[in-house]
Amino acid sequence: MANDPETSVLYNSHCPVCSAEIGHYARYVGEAGLPIQFDDLNTDALGRWGLDADTAARRLYVRRDGEIVSGVPAFVVLWSQMPRYRLLARIVGLPGIRHIASAAYDHVFAPALYRWHRRRLGKNSAAGT
Repeated sequence: MANDPETSVLYNSHCPVCSAEIGHYARYVGEAGLPIQFDDLNTDALGRWGLDADTAARRLYVRRDGEIVSGVPAFVVLWSQMPRYRLLARIVGLPGIRHIASAAYDHVFAPALYRWHRRRLGKNSAAGT
């Protein structure tokens, strides 16, 4: 466990929006040599998180030093670990901005992405039958 990264991100690679955003972060992390791990919830990595796939697909999760956070707080933790995004983490972490960003993420963006994910799953299972 000593070689485990301090920060891990759980994301849905089957979501085009999530995959594109996390892909961007993963490329940056790789180029910068930062100790951040990216776990796709559609793999056996999900078992390390203690979440079921449906719960994990509903929002972004980040584990930092053993603590799991989700939603906007997860983005703030992730961004604060990447030098290029630290200013964004500070801005979004400000109380008023964090409240507005969390409301938008929790009530608009995350539910919309999750509904889109569920529709894609439905289409994929219908096409396979």
